[in-house]
Parts: sequence; C-alpha cells; structure tokens
Amino acid sequence: MYLFKNNIVKIFIISFIFVILIFYNNFLTSTSDAANENDDVYQQLNMFGEVYERVRREYVEEVTNKELIEAAIEGMLQSLDPHSSFMNADSFKDMQVQTKGEFGGLGIEVSMEEGLVKVVSPIDDTPAFHAGIQAGDFIIEIDGESVLGMSLGDAVDKMRGKINTEIVITILRENKEPFEVKIIRDKIKIQSVRARKEGNVAYLRITSFNEKTKTGLLENMKKLKDQIGENITGVILDLRNNPGGLLEQAIAVSDAFLNQGEIVSTRGRISRGQQRFNATKGDISDGLPIVVLINSGSASASEIVAGALQDHKRAIIMGTTSFGKGSVQTIIPIQKHSAMRLTTARYYTPSGRSIQATGIIPDIIVKQSKIEELKSFSERRESDLRGHLDNPSNLKNDNSDTTETADNEDDKDNFVDYQLNRALDLLEGISFYNKDHV
Repeated sequence: MYLFKNNIVKIFIISFIFVILIFYNNFLTSTSDAANENDDVYQQLNMFGEVYERVRREYVEEVTNKELIEAAIEGMLQSLDPHSSFMNADSFKDMQVQTKGEFGGLGIEVSMEEGLVKVVSPIDDTPAFHAGIQAGDFIIEIDGESVLGMSLGDAVDKMRGKINTEIVITILRENKEPFEVKIIRDKIKIQSVRARKEGNVAYLRITSFNEKTKTGLLENMKKLKDQIGENITGVILDLRNNPGGLLEQAIAVSDAFLNQGEIVSTRGRISRGQQRFNATKGDISDGLPIVVLINSGSASASEIVAGALQDHKRAIIMGTTSFGKGSVQTIIPIQKHSAMRLTTARYYTPSGRSIQATGIIPDIIVKQSKIEELKSFSERRESDLRGHLDNPSNLKNDNSDTTETADNEDDKDNFVDYQLNRALDLLEGISFYNKDHV
C-alpha cells in the first residue's frame, strides 16, 4: 500500500473511505464477490490518495487541504446528476435561510447542464425577474468569467454578493446570440402566495414552496371567498415559473384541494426513500372547478401538485409542458456545518407516473401568445356596392370610421396574460354550463 507521510492525508483518506463505505454498504457486507469488489474499492482509493498527495505537493500554486477535499466531494456528487451537490458551511446556511422565504441574491433557481448554469425559473418580483431572465436561459459567463469548469456551488457563490452591487451575466437564449444583462443584487423576500379576485374567480399564484406556503394559501383563499361571496365560480392556481421547494409544502397544497386518495409516492434504494402520502378530508375550495396553470419553468414541487390534481381529475391543467424534475433530494448534514444534497428517490404521481425528464403534459395546451388585430386589405360593405338600396330609416353608422384599434402606444406597453385569460374563459364556460344543467 502506498505510504502517506502526511497525517492530514491519512485522516482525509480514512474519512473518504468511510463515505465510500456508506455508498457501497450493500455489497461490502455480503458474499465473496463483494469481498473482491471491496478490494477494488481500496485500490481506487489508493489511486485517489496518490493523486491527492501529488496535487497537494506539486501543483504550480499552493492549494489548501480544505479546497482539495471539498472539490473532491463536490466532483463526486455532481457526477451523479444535476441536482446532487455539496454545501459548505456558507452555502448550507444560505439554503436554510432560503427555505424560510428570505435570502440575498438575484432571485433565480438554477441547475447545471452540460457544464453551463441553466435557469430553471426566475422568482417573481426579484432583480433577475425584472431584468428579463427567462426559464431555460443558460448563464455562460459571470462578470466576464466563463462558467465552464465551475461547480454549481461556485457559480452560485459568484452570483451572490452585497446588496446594491452590480453583476453582469452573459445569457445564451435559444435562437439568439449571447447577450449581457446587468443586474443589481438585492435582498430577496419571497412572498410565496399572492392572490386577487378576477371577476368571480379566485386567482392564487404560488411562486415557490417554502415554509410559509401552506399558511399563505389558506389565508388568501379565505379572504377571496369572503370577498367574492357566494358568486365565486372557480379557482385558478398559477404555478408558472415556480421552481419548487419543500416536498412537505407541495403535499400540503395538494391536500388542501383533495378529500382523499394518494398525493404522491417516492421510491428509492433504501427504506427512507419509500414513502406514500395521502390526502385528508377537507377541500378549501368546496368543490369549485380548478384550473392549474403550468409552463416549462414549473418544476419539482409544482409538478407534484399539478400531477396529483390532474390524476384525481380535480383540476384542469392548462399551459405548456412542465420542467420534468421527478427526483427527490435529501439534505444530509456532514459534520457540524456542512451538508450534501443527494438525490435519494424518484417521485410518482397517484396513477404511478414518473415525470422525470418528461414533465406534466397539460390537459389543454395553451402557449403564451400576443393578440394582434388583423388588418384587412379591403373592407367592402353593402353600402360600397353600386346601386345599393338605401336604409329606409336614413340612419348612419357614425362610429364606422372612428373605432379605436388596439394598436396604440398605451396598449403596446400593457402585457396581456393570454394563458390566464384562457383559464378565465374556461371557468366562465364551466359556470354557464353548470347553471344550465342544475
């Protein structure tokens, strides 16, 4: 066996072996074949230790043991899938603050794909949202430095910083040349649930699933029911560009609209990953029709809610196909202040569907669109025909030449939410149908 002269290296290798043994405990404790594989593991660890020692002693610049060890762990986890990662003391603390609904930064949920940072979704009313960052964008440079070769944690750390400081990120967007976006960092306060009345419809937008989501949903639904009264005709649950969050909150939101049945199940290699969650009696909407809006920025916990309500035929899903993150990450503390985010299970909708890499397909596909008036080359009327009969009442249509079109400067600046309008139309149609068939 290769002899290590440095005690720190010995401690590191022992710790590293312990981690590896946890991952391979299924085959390290059984059969002679497992013993042979065990020998192979030790050979690989010996090779790793040799590389580590060479880098530590001979690399052109001095590298600390802490940097090397954290980089090794980060590399091991990132090689598994885009969502497993290592969190040092700082990033672990940031993650704990973020789930409480308040943190500092740009306001985007990101993942790593093919060496680039991919925007899963911008968060409503954050600097990134107002700067026009979109779901599906790739961040290829941060302040002029390429993200290629960076870990996801390193990229996130570079995007964080003091409030009111400027950052320049270079965006690669489909069918466009790369372009720079300047963003001023700010303290991000997430209002998880926003609500308003849309005519006689209760509109509920969930921007993320944090510790305040369930409470916000119940409070806002009660206010809207009191405000609209008995004329309430339905509910729109807007999950567009919602990057997900806490599993328990997704279950609570689904349960709020279901009286019974399975909400979601998780399946992993160990018993902790085998779970099934069921609804309890009580529907906060009292059986009203529900439309759930989703798009490619709806991920993880959002897809759990949409999938559960879709499978139970409790809601009509409208919009475009969701992101397709069907895996469960467990936060596992390491030593005192660090942790790792490890993918431990896949989740399945009540009908047994895994939406991993496929997403939730809407019942009604509606892409976000812009409505424009079509201008005709020729608008001929009866009155334009030679020899037409006169109107016996001798009335003229004084408004025929003074009709305003939507093509004015004010209307150009006003964004019309086409998907939301289609959801409102659908609920209005259902309401009319139900009245006619009482």
